Amino acid sequence: MFEDRNKKKTEISELGEFGLIEHLTKNIKIENTSTIKGVGDDAAVIDNKNKQTLVSSDFLIEGVDFDLTYTPLKHLGYKAAIINFSDIIAMNGIPQQLIVNIAFSNRFTLQAIDEIYKGIFLACEKYNVDLVGGDTSTSVTGLILSMTVIGSADKEKITYRNTAKENNIICVTGDLGAAYMGLLLLEREKSVFEANSDMQPDLEGNDYILERFLKPEARLDIIETFKTLDILPTSMIDISDGLASEIIHLCKASDVGCNLYEEKIPIDQTAYNASMEYKINPTTSALNGGGDYEILFTIKQKDYEMLKHNPNITFIGYITEKASGINLITNGGGQVPITAQGWGKDK
Repeated sequence: MFEDRNKKKTEISELGEFGLIEHLTKNIKIENTSTIKGVGDDAAVIDNKNKQTLVSSDFLIEGVDFDLTYTPLKHLGYKAAIINFSDIIAMNGIPQQLIVNIAFSNRFTLQAIDEIYKGIFLACEKYNVDLVGGDTSTSVTGLILSMTVIGSADKEKITYRNTAKENNIICVTGDLGAAYMGLLLLEREKSVFEANSDMQPDLEGNDYILERFLKPEARLDIIETFKTLDILPTSMIDISDGLASEIIHLCKASDVGCNLYEEKIPIDQTAYNASMEYKINPTTSALNGGGDYEILFTIKQKDYEMLKHNPNITFIGYITEKASGINLITNGGGQVPITAQGWGKDK
């Protein structure tokens, strides 16, 4: 988490912009047949034949979206790629190509930029995505990462957030709230370190929540599940800003209401324990924490039987008519309107 100050550093100016680009892209291997031309020309060439092309983009800005005090650069590169892949997956598509734009100040050495790209390459290798282009520039405010991901899906398989229907079952992959707990832990240890630089971070026993925050994974597995079982979700959205925010987006886009059941929301025991330590209701962490990059989706009731034994999917409610509102059914049986708070930073 802390940089080795004795390791030899190479100033970016020793390479120049074109030398840096050549350095960063020299080992790229093309994996997708849809990638006709990757790095090395004025534009990438992509052929998706009879499929629909999906495109999404994200900005990550130092001091706003990430804190390098506790974010290893390799983890940052990996996470930046993953959150883009998740956008394509949330459309029931497959991410295939990635474009990376990076701007950095002169405090970043070649080794630092290499670490970021190691994370990006690791994500691309794991998810079979080709890095096909991008740009580098200087910045006076620190580090800025901008990524554009390109994917594809069969026209009839693309799933939007505005197509949920009354009586659909609401489902979520994985568990929620752990990433937010990881952030709170790192913020706490940062405060301790700033007060006394001799203090080392106390992170023992918190591997899961730290990994959920620093190195999230995109749920490509759920796309394969849908394909294998021949299931087409009625709507989908990824959980970047918290369950509350995303279910509101989905319901408003679909012009429907919903009932979510507090007792059904999946929360890992480590995240639950951390929430209690911070005196935060674990349900609040799951609803408003964000950064989980799980998939929230709805299905027809007839598809329930095929998914009910899947350990990676939890059924948390159902879609209602719009007039019923967007509600949480509490453990005590009460009905509370869901409002979105979100967390805004390091998401």
